[in-house]
Amino acid sequence: MEKRKPRTLAEPFRIKMVEPIRITTEDYRKEAIKKSGYNPFLLHSDDVFIDLLTDSGTGAMSDRQWAGIMMGDESYAGAKSWQHLESVVKELTGMPHILPTHQGRAAERILYGILGGKGKIFISNTHFDTTRANIEFTGATAIDVLPEEATHSEIDLPFKGNIDVGKVKTLIQEHGLSNIAAIIMTLTNNSSGGQPVSMSNIKAIREVCDENKLFLVIDGCRIAENSYFIKHREQGYENKTYEEIAKETLRLADAFVMSAKKDGLVNIGGLLTLRDEKISQQCTNLLIISEGFTTYGGLAGRDMEAMAIGLKEVFDPDYLHYRIRSTAYLGEHLKAKGVPVVWPIGGHAVYIDAKKLYKNILVDQYPGQALVCDLYIKGGIRCVEVGSVMFGKYDDNGKLIPAKNELVRLAIPRRTYTQSHIDYVIDVFDDILEMKEKNKGYKIVYEPPFLRHFTAQFEMT
Repeated sequence: MEKRKPRTLAEPFRIKMVEPIRITTEDYRKEAIKKSGYNPFLLHSDDVFIDLLTDSGTGAMSDRQWAGIMMGDESYAGAKSWQHLESVVKELTGMPHILPTHQGRAAERILYGILGGKGKIFISNTHFDTTRANIEFTGATAIDVLPEEATHSEIDLPFKGNIDVGKVKTLIQEHGLSNIAAIIMTLTNNSSGGQPVSMSNIKAIREVCDENKLFLVIDGCRIAENSYFIKHREQGYENKTYEEIAKETLRLADAFVMSAKKDGLVNIGGLLTLRDEKISQQCTNLLIISEGFTTYGGLAGRDMEAMAIGLKEVFDPDYLHYRIRSTAYLGEHLKAKGVPVVWPIGGHAVYIDAKKLYKNILVDQYPGQALVCDLYIKGGIRCVEVGSVMFGKYDDNGKLIPAKNELVRLAIPRRTYTQSHIDYVIDVFDDILEMKEKNKGYKIVYEPPFLRHFTAQFEMT
């Protein structure tokens, strides 16, 4: 019997409203990226055709969320929209103290500003850029402890986002228990290729925290996507719903930090939730000073209403299946072309190993930045470097200490682009593969002291 061809992956939604996107010429894009200092963050959005810079706040909201926006209660204190959000988040996290913030990095700044300080150590599977910046800004140190096999982009493992439990125990001994501020589990693990974390790994870290009375934070901006992978890859979870898995995950944490601009399915918003009343009170005081009153935290009531709805919609099985499979579709097709991708494909993005693709460009000439610029010039595609521009440091002599990997992230906005847009991205890589031996690298001509990739400027070498 002839094997049946897999059905075309169809979007589980219909389009009610369209936003035009502008098509530009290659000559126009060459000039635009040059004016932007060869940094796609500094491009104007109307000069971008397919925007894969980030999946943060760039998704499309549902009809129910837009209806909720019209019902938003804008009362300064105790709004109905706040009560709705608080109820949904308490049910999801099982935590009593819920603090809304305008986005995830505000929640990070508040919590790590209280837990951190000079001499303090934060341990994570991988700190993302804003997390690391907020920690280092307090004078503390952020240390990543991925298992060795997870650093190899080609190895096929189900949970390459895990933390190395043995290394965590070693760090506790080396630095002393009193100096460990917290252990942070990032779900999914963005900087390591959007890779998921297993429930067994989270439970193992919970045991380490219990044994040593350490504080465990789950950075769960992609908690639904991580739950999808646990259900389909970890034994014992195949019959649980995605929401049940998320609830089990969050009940292992002392605190939950979330940028709701990802799995909250909204364009703005964040959360900080806590179990401990004393720490919660400290965070509340800082929230009021910097974000707003405790029942809005820098958000409009309509944004909280949309977030409450989004935190329920994100666990819909049809949505999550499409979300994960559509991202995998891009990654699988790029791999078939010979593009070196981080494997297996993660939930929210496809990561390309730029060092393997552009073998002729030295690390200190930033092969990831070269690929980012080439994708814009050739196809109007905006994406981001996740390598030595984002995470590299300098030694005392000013020499670059490169990142472990030179990656480029193609982050897929939620419910935004159609299959034909993704096919277009795949086609653009034909041009990239043809020119990979000819490319020149870049040098940095301006950089700020923190989060340099946002505003740094470059020149061709």
